[in-house]
Amino acid sequence: MVSVTEIGSTVPRRELGRLLRQAREVAGFGLEAAASDLEWSRAKMYRIEAGQTPLRALDVDQMCRLYGTPSELTEVLVSLAKESKSKGWYHAYGEVIPRWFQLYVGLEVAASRLRTYEHALVPGLLQTPEYVAEVARTRPGIADEDVVKLVELRQERQRLLTRKRPAAPEFEAIIEEAVLRKRVPCMAGQLDRLIEANQAQNIMVRIVPLASGLSRAAIAGSFVILDFPTRGARSAEPTTVYSEGLSGALYLDRIEEVKAYAHVWNTLDVQALGAEESGKLMQEIKEEFGD
Repeated sequence: MVSVTEIGSTVPRRELGRLLRQAREVAGFGLEAAASDLEWSRAKMYRIEAGQTPLRALDVDQMCRLYGTPSELTEVLVSLAKESKSKGWYHAYGEVIPRWFQLYVGLEVAASRLRTYEHALVPGLLQTPEYVAEVARTRPGIADEDVVKLVELRQERQRLLTRKRPAAPEFEAIIEEAVLRKRVPCMAGQLDRLIEANQAQNIMVRIVPLASGLSRAAIAGSFVILDFPTRGARSAEPTTVYSEGLSGALYLDRIEEVKAYAHVWNTLDVQALGAEESGKLMQEIKEEFGD
């Protein structure tokens, strides 16, 4: 018999466990105290919070009532419990999970290493406020106040790269040169930001030059590979690939899926210029914008 964990992504239940642990801690419950009130074993509580087992929506609702979780968040957690039993790829913006709930952000915060490839946009964690606003305005009918909110949210996310505790993750970005040559009004300032970021100890920005040939990256599209901290000799969570589209996103963590994207990353690693050469190219492009 094939289990759900072998068929689908484990991301929904991992995030559910993480959020339930946070809700318990906010409510001031220790693990054993919560287990006792719920009439569960400590081992069961640990497995739930570690994302090691699917959870019934009824059990999640019971936990939320004990912790006094706000109704809006309770709705999301119950939805995640339903999604954790899905046999398909997890879809971020489907009918089950509300669009406002950014599952990816929880993974991003927990990661120890982020590798991102972009063929259309500057990576979100390195975007200037002006660039974020330009991207936001591509959404049909978006209000000015919503643009401001998106800029603020993006800036909040970007603090991840400079945090002290836990240590900021390693961040490696590979960007197609064509992205930097788009005639975006704020591109000169955006290039300054990328050049500056490339000097940080935990950040590396590399460019795939226009002269490069086609590779499997052309089919893969933009993606992020997230690695997580290790506990002993093993990672606490499996490496996960995130790939976003117009209507939603995929979270992939099965071994064969991750291997496919890792292969694409290795191909890009060969194609991309080194960090120093990339810095020089970005400076040259910036000077061209000044003409």
